[in-house]
Amino acid sequence: MRISRLALSAMIAGACFGGTAMGQQAQSNGSPYKSVSYFSEDAAAPCESGSCSDASCDTSGCDGLGSGCGAGFGLLGCCDLGEPWKLCDGDVCGWTFGGWTSVGYHSANTNLNFNNYDGRVQLGQQWFYAEKIADGSEGLGLGGRIDYIYGTDGPDTQAFGVGATATQWDNLWDNGFAYGHAIPQAYGEIASGDFSAKVGKFFTIIGNEVVQSTGNFFYSRQFTFYNAEPFTHTGALTTYNLDEETVLYNGWTSGWDSGYERNGSAYLGGFKRQLTDKTSFLYATTFGRFGKVVGEDGALNSFLLTSALTDKLTYISQTDILYTTNSGGGPQRNTFGNINYLIYSINDCVSFGQRFEWFNFGGAGFNNVRNDDLYNYTVGFNLKASANLMFRPEVRWVFDRERFGFLESNKASQAIFGTDMVFTF
Repeated sequence: MRISRLALSAMIAGACFGGTAMGQQAQSNGSPYKSVSYFSEDAAAPCESGSCSDASCDTSGCDGLGSGCGAGFGLLGCCDLGEPWKLCDGDVCGWTFGGWTSVGYHSANTNLNFNNYDGRVQLGQQWFYAEKIADGSEGLGLGGRIDYIYGTDGPDTQAFGVGATATQWDNLWDNGFAYGHAIPQAYGEIASGDFSAKVGKFFTIIGNEVVQSTGNFFYSRQFTFYNAEPFTHTGALTTYNLDEETVLYNGWTSGWDSGYERNGSAYLGGFKRQLTDKTSFLYATTFGRFGKVVGEDGALNSFLLTSALTDKLTYISQTDILYTTNSGGGPQRNTFGNINYLIYSINDCVSFGQRFEWFNFGGAGFNNVRNDDLYNYTVGFNLKASANLMFRPEVRWVFDRERFGFLESNKASQAIFGTDMVFTF
């Protein structure tokens, strides 16, 4: 049954291929383990003056909206993002400071996911961070990072893994119905040569999408990401560069999505391999006790393939398999998620993306539902007005045939419009 549906996902992704997608650059303000990024702070290299007709490169004679070379955001190849503005241009004793502001709108809610405050313009993420990179290239290096978020994404980023009413760490730092605060990362790091280790609270290495707005192509997120993956871990994680193509991860964590209290005991690890110049593969797993309070034990395996099919077209395929048990009669989950992306970069200012997700779920964590399916198809643009400012309009179609309750009013299907503005500093 699952094999046939996996084939269906592949077919739909193949159909998307004729549509488009985007070439990506190095990760910016996101998890360092992710293989792609969708928000670059680096300005594009300008072309020679007077070369606006050359669609293969950017031009210094055009502004960020493509004046003189066609309408809007360099749609005809003209794209000059300019120099990025930074809150702290340089470092202070080795520390850098920055963040971003994300303001969004969506026409309808989806339950068991982000974007659950519909019909109004809202502050999704007001984010600040301070970071010092642990540089081990010349011996022992020390570093660390702390992140703070306020907005409607705040409550979904808190340490909710300790229980719905627990007061540990940032859980229940809410402000009214929809807004809240969180400190999703606070860790120290040590590095020496090809080896590094972080200790504290940090983002997961699992999956393609992340909590940070700057790390995702789309404004909305996968159902797999929200319902079958951890957001954060508290514990220790090591990284070792085995060679130029292979990175190994190994660590111990205290459950999922908790603060600094003991909430379980689990292994976190995997590897990333550069298969070719244009293709990489990431395998990540966690298994053990995911939550002491809720008593959930299990294993999650995630497979992520990223391939630059051309200079402008990128294909991403992710598959997550989660199975948990609970001898005490608490939450139990049995999920399978397969997500395919095609992202096409028209130029450095405009990118178009498609995402198709099939999420198969069941278990006591889903009210004893078994083998039900949820489908999510999303199309959208990334429109960069400058090196600091990006807009992400999208339309998402969600199909919940079993009417489990992912959509408002228990609908079987729904089209949802959403967009946000992301300003980095």
